[in-house]
Amino acid sequence: MTAETTRLASLVASARYVLWDLDGPICRLFAGYPAHQIAGELVRMIDELGMGALLTEQERSSDDPHVALRGVHERHRGSDLGLALEEWLTRRELDVVPKARPTPYADPLIRTWSSLGAKFAITTNNAAVAAAAYIESRGLTDCFPYVYGRTPNLDLMKPNPHCLEEAIKAMGAVPSGTLMIGDAATDLEAARQAGVAFLGYARNESKERFLRDAGAEVVVRSLEQVLDVLRSLS
Repeated sequence: MTAETTRLASLVASARYVLWDLDGPICRLFAGYPAHQIAGELVRMIDELGMGALLTEQERSSDDPHVALRGVHERHRGSDLGLALEEWLTRRELDVVPKARPTPYADPLIRTWSSLGAKFAITTNNAAVAAAAYIESRGLTDCFPYVYGRTPNLDLMKPNPHCLEEAIKAMGAVPSGTLMIGDAATDLEAARQAGVAFLGYARNESKERFLRDAGAEVVVRSLEQVLDVLRSLS
């Protein structure tokens, strides 16, 4: 076994509770309606409302709709505009659920790990209703009794550990026995602040490099690696 595989096996063996990010580790939520299109629509909506000056050029050009949403929130806290944009994004996330693609090996990994006694929760910056709808579409609702997502208070989005801490409390978990699986630096930072272990998932080399540069010690390019470790331990 390589050192990386040994560290992965240690993470999996010690995890009694697992917190999953949605978009990335579980599915590609925007596979049928690319996130950059939704981000562009959101920026155009802000422009049409005469509030485009609130955004920086970086926020305007980001492929992630959360970036523009955060930008408006940070400069116009508690505004009706921010609430309207968050509600609009929630509707778009619900719209894309039917065309979302499961991450390879995610479904069998979830079912196998759950059957072995692990307790799961979703902790995502997407809307909880969208996450719940996706999980239901895959027949995985029984595996995820706890789903925590974006709220109208955007300060609580990851890297804030709020949704992780809520899930930990709801599950009756302890941080030392909890693992977060995510694909972004915000997931890693939230895990650090919540005091839980972190496993990075990266579907390509650039995402892996980004996670490792952020400080992730264990990153897998395929969930098959996790499933293989789990089977070897059971």
